[in-house]
Amino acid sequence: MSSVIRTLAWSRLSDPKIALAVSGCGLLLGMLVGATAPNTETLPTKLPLSYLLPSLHHDPIIAMVMLYLGVILACLGLGGMLWAHSQGWRPNPLHLLLGSSVIVAVMVSLTPVGSSDTASYAAYGRIAAQGGNPYTTNPQAWGDIAYTHVVGTQWRAQPSVYGPLATVIQKFAASIGGPSVATTIWVLMILNGLVFIGVGVLLLKTSDDPVRATLFWTANPVIIQQLVSGGHLDTFVAAAAICSIQVARRVSGRWGDVLIGLLIGLACGIKITGALIGLGLAWPLLRRHEWMRTARIAVVALITVAVLYSFYGLSALKPLFEASKLVTLPSPWWLFQVLGEALGASPGAMATVIGCLWPIAMIVVAGLIYRRISEDQPREVVAPFALAFAWIVVAPWVFAWYTAIAWVAMTQVPRNRMTRWLTLVTVLLAIWHSSGGQVLGR
Repeated sequence: MSSVIRTLAWSRLSDPKIALAVSGCGLLLGMLVGATAPNTETLPTKLPLSYLLPSLHHDPIIAMVMLYLGVILACLGLGGMLWAHSQGWRPNPLHLLLGSSVIVAVMVSLTPVGSSDTASYAAYGRIAAQGGNPYTTNPQAWGDIAYTHVVGTQWRAQPSVYGPLATVIQKFAASIGGPSVATTIWVLMILNGLVFIGVGVLLLKTSDDPVRATLFWTANPVIIQQLVSGGHLDTFVAAAAICSIQVARRVSGRWGDVLIGLLIGLACGIKITGALIGLGLAWPLLRRHEWMRTARIAVVALITVAVLYSFYGLSALKPLFEASKLVTLPSPWWLFQVLGEALGASPGAMATVIGCLWPIAMIVVAGLIYRRISEDQPREVVAPFALAFAWIVVAPWVFAWYTAIAWVAMTQVPRNRMTRWLTLVTVLLAIWHSSGGQVLGR
């Protein structure tokens, strides 16, 4: 793999013009998949720009090839841009931001590609908007046929596993969309796109190397495909994550700690994975024996989470605990589970064992990653990245869009070998799980 990477790094792919062209082709193929909805790689609905081209519903192979080829080209394009940057290419990051903004503006008006999660968001928002509790009921039980129809078949009987703040966002979109599921999804896509670009603006203004930060986020074709085209809430989690990281690096004193804790609490209020950032920021503080700072941040974060969950009570945590038992390929725990059950262990026992082992494995891998990055780099960035990346590698249930936290943290870490592995892992997950959500998504 290292030999292949070295060869490509000094090939014509590292020419900025070629790298940008390859990235553009990858994104264009992904957008064509969304524009030809409904098909096997999209939700079974149409957003405004998806009416411009005929559906590929009866040509599943074409849609699949376009999407997978688009993912591979996006990966090569990203690699080419990063290699060109390491060889001296210094594009204007504002121009990259503006170009990406145009792509995002188009993409949010196309049917989501690669997962049905956005349909689940819409269904949970519809339940909440009509006075129901998305943590104790599910789209199928609620009985709104228009919304249930677009939810992935595996998830129609699944209550929400997202935090209360995510439900607020979903409810807002459904309040606008009303009985029109397409409108609700469109609103969710627009909000997601705005947050994605907002993070790009923040990185442009606050990063030590705004070019690298922009290449890793706003102009990153792989992340654009996964977060924007898929419409995933992980964009919101990444936004809270980078805000808390930048505050930790730049703001000192009690009020800085309060703001960090608040941002971590809000991230957890969207998805529980926001806790990785809290643990990552606590890591260097504990190593420096800054007990009071750690305690302040933790207390504020816990209070924020408690306030958010108080609107739904402990019932909102039950679906999350049940979902934590899920295992899927390409996680190595899937093989461990299969072998355990083959030897006579019950599924429940294997879920318990895996649930105990994978956090330990995550800490071990995070420690290895942490030590691979130079000691002169800010630990407030390195530790959250190490934990987020380790989680992606060892968690039993992970998808390409989960890498958003690792990518946004990596924007603040100078060049290191973890970049190539994060890119490869993201692309592997993208190819493995791009299915229009009718089999997998979450």
